[in-house]
Formats: sequence, structure tokens, C-alpha cells
Amino acid sequence: MKGAPVQRRRTRQRAAIRAALEAARRPLSVAEILELARRQVRGLGIATVYRAVAAMLEEGFLTPVEISGEALRYEVAGRGHHHHFRCRRCGRVFEMEGCVPEVELLAPPGFLPECHEILLSGLCRECNKGLSR
Repeated sequence: MKGAPVQRRRTRQRAAIRAALEAARRPLSVAEILELARRQVRGLGIATVYRAVAAMLEEGFLTPVEISGEALRYEVAGRGHHHHFRCRRCGRVFEMEGCVPEVELLAPPGFLPECHEILLSGLCRECNKGLSR
């Protein structure tokens, strides 16, 4: 029957992938998802992760995070408006709460902003340990 919702099996692999995404509380690449989920399911393969991510996107559980020039990352949907920080040393991406007040006022006169994305980059807490300013 066309248009009927697809029933997805609840498997140990999908549960591990879902748990990895929920526990991370930050956007993850497919490789990061695989690494974290393999802690629960040793034999987990990359194709299974790709299939699970596609299904979770379709379900609305995940949302993609696009960073120019990089592979897509995925985060749990429904966390509200937020931005991201990318560590230039380890490459991990983190969520940042909040937003710059009245950021839409930065648009040129006559322009009508409809959305915005802010990406900060630098060193994450872990990569910044021991460095002095």
C-alpha cells in the first residue's frame, strides 16, 4: 500500500545507534556514530549506521547539521534554535545554546532575513587544556 508508514524493526543495532546519538548531545558524523555505537554492538557495520540514520531522518528523530566543506553530521531533532562550535584541532562539533540578540539587524537595508546559522570555531575545552593565552 503506497503512502503507508514503514514499520521499522527495533533491533539491538538501531537501539545502540539511537543511544549513541542521545548520549552525545552534539552533532555526530556517521563515523562518530559508528564508533560510539560499537561500544554496545561490536559487529556493527557502517552500512547499518547509514540505513539507521536515513530511517531516523525520515522519522524526524534526527536533523542534519551542515558545515561547509565537511561531511554531514546529525543531531537529535527538537532541541530548539541553537548554533554550533567546531574545534579546529579535533574536528568535533558542539551545540551552543542561545543566539545573538537581534542578529537579523545585521542584514543590509531592504533585505529580509528568513533564517541564520552561526558557527564558531577554535579549540574545544579538551583541546584547549594546558594552553595559555
